[in-house]
Amino acid sequence: MRRVMAAMVLFALVAVPAAAQTSKPAAKPIVVKAARMFDGKADRVVTPGLVVVAEGKIVAVGASASIPADAEVIELGDATLLPGFIDAHTHLSSEASDDWKQSRLDRLQKTAAEKALDASVPARKTLLAGFTTIRDVGSADFVDVGLRNAIRNGKVVGPRMLVAVNSIGSTGGHCDDSAGYRQGLLPEPGPSESVVNGADQARQAVRINHKYGATVIKTCATGGVLSLTDAVDTPQLTQEELNALVDEAHTLRLKAAAHAHGAEGAKRAIRAGIDSIEHGSFLDDEALEMMKARGTYLVSTMMALVGIQERLARGVYMPPAIVEKAQAAMASLNATFARAVTKGVKIGFGTDAGVYPHGRNAEEFTLMVNGGMTPAAALRAATSANADLLGLTSEIGTLEAGKLADVVAVPGDPTQNIRQTEKVFLVMKEGVVYRNDRAAGAR
Repeated sequence: MRRVMAAMVLFALVAVPAAAQTSKPAAKPIVVKAARMFDGKADRVVTPGLVVVAEGKIVAVGASASIPADAEVIELGDATLLPGFIDAHTHLSSEASDDWKQSRLDRLQKTAAEKALDASVPARKTLLAGFTTIRDVGSADFVDVGLRNAIRNGKVVGPRMLVAVNSIGSTGGHCDDSAGYRQGLLPEPGPSESVVNGADQARQAVRINHKYGATVIKTCATGGVLSLTDAVDTPQLTQEELNALVDEAHTLRLKAAAHAHGAEGAKRAIRAGIDSIEHGSFLDDEALEMMKARGTYLVSTMMALVGIQERLARGVYMPPAIVEKAQAAMASLNATFARAVTKGVKIGFGTDAGVYPHGRNAEEFTLMVNGGMTPAAALRAATSANADLLGLTSEIGTLEAGKLADVVAVPGDPTQNIRQTEKVFLVMKEGVVYRNDRAAGAR
């Protein structure tokens, strides 16, 4: 607990950019104007784009909106307004590294306070890239909780966060952070560290994570690419363990997400009622049809494999077991995603930020379109669909009256060229403008 308090104190010392030194919305209304608008629900943009904001919320949108006489007007010209983007799979306390061995050593040597300060940097990058809400699905030392609270309290610039605290998995599995080290170097983890064996321990781990601040429950239903002691597609929790885990999460009114590359582990999670399958590299037709029938979301995180592929292309060292698993996932994931789109599975937007360098989240849009989604469907995945997945449809995900004033702007029309999402130049979160590259004097 002392480490957590130290991290929170240091978060308060992180400087907030001069453009947004308050988390309070402007005293007078703001009107944001652009050539067009994508509201997060439709299949197309509308003209013109106009959003009226007051006290941190959207009060009106569209050409018929009444503009208050005292409003500050932000004219953006040939641009498109969109809801703030949502990334449902991030790790803000991790960063992609070209030195695999050093990153493993850092886990053992860095204090919680240093990890917390490190995490403030990707938090800012993520927000300025247009992602006003994220789901952080696995951290350590309560860094995710401290970061969320510091952002919420206006001490650090970053996106709104849902946090998992620890990812729940089995002994020796992908979520066992002691796996891959010699026996005795680290304490053998148990339910307090979210490593479980049996249904009762799975339920206990959910309760512990909730106790310490989790707003989403994350579990590892199969092996993973970056872990050392497991095959990527093997199931790692029994049906009874997953049933208990998901039941307890839902009893506590929390959504549950399952890391699952392999089909069998994913199907166990789907039967248990999981809300989303993360990654899904080797899902078979039966798993996809189960997801379609039950309304389970797929969050494919294709950018994670892009990040690994880029490092391998540069000759960066990774253990042979990880390289083999990554290559297998690369060979399968794109085709699996395309089949999911064809079958009408619900698709959420998530990137696994931290496996690739933070701030590049929007590149996932292009991968989704290449996988068969229309640009509008990909945009909905990162807005209204993700708001549904996160249980936040009453607050975010669309540009409509009553929602929080999360607004981003990109040049041109992203429904015609999805790569425009990588060129966000205005970011507003809850009525506060954190970025406006077209403002007078902006550089």
